Amino acid sequence: MVAGAVVVAVIKLLISLLLICGAAAQAAILPQDRADLMYHSYQGGGVSIDGPAVMLRKKAGQSVSVSAYYYVDTVSGASVDVQATASAYSETRQEKRLGVDYLAGNSILSANYAQSDEDDYNAKSISFAISHDTFGGMTTLSLEAGLGDDEVGRNGDDSFSESVKRYNYKLGWTQVLSSSWIAALNMQVDLDEGFLNNPYRSVRYRDTSDPRGYAYQREVYPDTRNAFAVSLVNKVYLPYRAALSFNLRHYQDSWDIRALDAEVEYVHPLTQHWTLEGKLRWYSQGQADFYRDLFDFASQQNFMARDKELSEFNNLTLGIGASYALPVWSFWPEATPELTLQWDHIRFNYKNFRNVTVTDAEAGLEPLYRLDANVIRAFFSLYF
Repeated sequence: MVAGAVVVAVIKLLISLLLICGAAAQAAILPQDRADLMYHSYQGGGVSIDGPAVMLRKKAGQSVSVSAYYYVDTVSGASVDVQATASAYSETRQEKRLGVDYLAGNSILSANYAQSDEDDYNAKSISFAISHDTFGGMTTLSLEAGLGDDEVGRNGDDSFSESVKRYNYKLGWTQVLSSSWIAALNMQVDLDEGFLNNPYRSVRYRDTSDPRGYAYQREVYPDTRNAFAVSLVNKVYLPYRAALSFNLRHYQDSWDIRALDAEVEYVHPLTQHWTLEGKLRWYSQGQADFYRDLFDFASQQNFMARDKELSEFNNLTLGIGASYALPVWSFWPEATPELTLQWDHIRFNYKNFRNVTVTDAEAGLEPLYRLDANVIRAFFSLYF
């Protein structure tokens, strides 16, 4: 809760700055009207996720912009966790979002509502934000607060029902440093309370009576998690119309996870119609303090986890993309259509999570798990 107090203090400071600097600022600008159709696909680690999405943003007068978003993904397959304790599965998730932005002089006030539904997990959230341009548009300050209310179920067990409350606070400071350099400093605090583990996942512990050398029991997590993240974003526009971005982010939480990621992105317009982009991202994290791949005995600790995402691991992402600006339509000359295709290849290396599907190895000495994943996103965008 100390992190929450710090955020409140910083919010008060930024609000004071907004009031002091308001007279020196120029008017902010609402986001551009646009419509997007997207298809995405994830393949990796025995899991397949794919589906479509549609987004529409439209101004209503000079001061209001309304947005709507609908997203569907279908998950199928069996990750290494599922292969060890259950069978392959398939489920569909639907997500809906509604948002409104209100332009008031040099500030934009925003409100957003989101709802996600699947067989065993339903989530609702609402957020409010303000961004303010000051010093002639050279500085932008932003604040956001959100509340989430999740319901957790378990397929095949109608008596199981748990809830999660989520609170998040975001602060942002974007600064134009020169005619070719923009930097941003962003901070985020997340406060979660409730049932925070997966109702299907288990931990394993040594058991000499089992032929495998181990047995399973349900995971047990703390019922609170407080997280803090800070990121620094730099975008430099190069003399030949290209752009280079370099981003750093640090994360830490009350489960003793510490993480750092760095990303470099390069965008290069080739012609009037074609734009290419490439990125390289590196991520590394330490394990949660109650995580172990193999416990010594049942109920060894008050809290026990074997989720590979709470283990020590790193990943490297290589991404490339291309955009093509289509010719302007004669029947709608104000619209600008564009096609975009992006591909990311991600390699995960787990440092203390072992592949238990390898059955000819001694318990605790199985090979460390690794996986390669491919993510494809295809967009049709229409700006008008």
